[in-house]
Amino acid sequence: MFVLGLNAYHGDSSAAILKDGQVIAAVEEERFRRIKHWAGLPTESIKYCLEVAGIAYGDLRHIAINLDPKVNHGRRLLHVLRHLPSPKLILARLAKLGKTTSLRDTLNSAFPGQPLHPEARVHHVEHHLAHLASSYLCSPFEEAVNVSVDGMGDFASAAWGMGCGQDLSVDGRVYFPHSLGIFYSALTQWLGFPHYGDEYKVMGLAPYGQPHFLDQMRQIVHVQSDGTFQLDLRYFRHHREAVPYSWDNGSPEVGTLFTPELEALLGPARKKDEPLEQRHRDIARSIQAMFEEALFALLEQLHARYRCDALTLSGGCAMNSVANGKVYQRSPFKRLYIQSAAGDAGGAIGSAMVVAQKLGTVPRQYCRHAYWGPEYTETDYSTLLESEGARLVEAGCQITLHQDAAPLCDAVATAISEGKVIGWFQGRLEWGPRALGNRSILGDPRRADMKDILNAKIKRRESFRPFAPSVLREEVPGWFETDDDVPFMMQVFQVREEKRPQVPAITHVDGSGRLQTVSADTNPIYHQLISRFHALTGVPMVLNTSFNENEPVVCHPREALECFLRTKMDVLVLGQHLVTR
Repeated sequence: MFVLGLNAYHGDSSAAILKDGQVIAAVEEERFRRIKHWAGLPTESIKYCLEVAGIAYGDLRHIAINLDPKVNHGRRLLHVLRHLPSPKLILARLAKLGKTTSLRDTLNSAFPGQPLHPEARVHHVEHHLAHLASSYLCSPFEEAVNVSVDGMGDFASAAWGMGCGQDLSVDGRVYFPHSLGIFYSALTQWLGFPHYGDEYKVMGLAPYGQPHFLDQMRQIVHVQSDGTFQLDLRYFRHHREAVPYSWDNGSPEVGTLFTPELEALLGPARKKDEPLEQRHRDIARSIQAMFEEALFALLEQLHARYRCDALTLSGGCAMNSVANGKVYQRSPFKRLYIQSAAGDAGGAIGSAMVVAQKLGTVPRQYCRHAYWGPEYTETDYSTLLESEGARLVEAGCQITLHQDAAPLCDAVATAISEGKVIGWFQGRLEWGPRALGNRSILGDPRRADMKDILNAKIKRRESFRPFAPSVLREEVPGWFETDDDVPFMMQVFQVREEKRPQVPAITHVDGSGRLQTVSADTNPIYHQLISRFHALTGVPMVLNTSFNENEPVVCHPREALECFLRTKMDVLVLGQHLVTR
């Protein structure tokens, strides 16, 4: 039995497909459309999932989507009576609900000539239930406390409950308009980062400041005695006005979320092209500190309630890897799992799992890796390189084909140790926003100037943003103060103080690193490459950043080749093919 799961009409639109309760494919639509965080109906992702499943659109019997317009109606009505939102806001919400409820007709229009079978069903799954399922049912835990925190979905911004075996409860929620995600997004906008998904820039900037504005943040977010949180709504527009949102067939856009009262509290908002001052860095640190204060207050209360040491996190706020890295130090939880696509994209897997469970299958699958996207063959690579032979010769490139992984990894490890920048393209595309060793740009973590080299040659991004290390799993205790599995780059740990001088390129200003642990059984060739670099240098890690240049992570080998040719990358690896300038 197949269940197709969707995250549609929202940022990071995506599709995933389960066969007998097990994930066999999952991908974000942005990877095909080449528009960051693409929002709309993920038709290309659906086509890919059907191709992997070996079925046609008309063969589907079950489609799940991580939105349910029928939930929390009482709360919606109460909000309208209390806050009297503008008619324009009400109409905008109704329009989105209408689009969601007519999903079957919209899908049939997108796949003309092969309508859904009359017995096919479209299942609407509550947004936060899909989030909770996406982490718990993919985790190794037979029992766990499960927490979802994001901007907003189905009129709630957070939910939590207990997972035991196949059973997953939703025991509590924080409802609209109170939201940690909207707090973080609004303050991200105030700092001059206006684009959807820019919150990670605040995390990168925060270590350069001090939390001197935490008192002001506590005026904005009120932590309650039960561990929940409320916003002081004077500082926000989303609950009363029709903040412009664009979710249709393109890059998602969000209008200004904060009011003039926020500028009265913190001062004039920074324009995106204005210089960053120390005051901005201090406010970034204060935003992060307030987020952590609220999150850990909630986790403290939930641990006291459930008396379980295992935790899963999901929702867009679970992408806050800095906070995630402090869970063991600042909460009683001792084990943590976060799915690779913790944000809204992951709702595609979660909604499909909820439906599969209702249909009687057993959707428990410990997802130790995130390689669920498209893959290509050595024939695909050689055909591409032959067709682009003239351009490669003009660019002064040479191509070497290695017959097995050992000589390839030796050559690439040597190139990294010489300070060269490598485009590394292998196997199936990663599911989620992180490059995890299949669509990665690699560099030498020992070079203090590697960040500047990467920004000059390829990335062209803000200088305060850190680069991450991919670390051999077995070597983590010797290099980081916390020892844990971090396969999806979702936690920031402190690099051991005595090791920091050896790896300056991946050590942030506060001594931390957002690591990815690499195991031989989940990505053998990447593990082999890092092992060869370890043997050469004594350092069991490489610098890893996403294979892109101000675009979504590359999906097709042609996109990798184009990125290589238009930047100053030194080496491109496509499978067993090595292209050097």
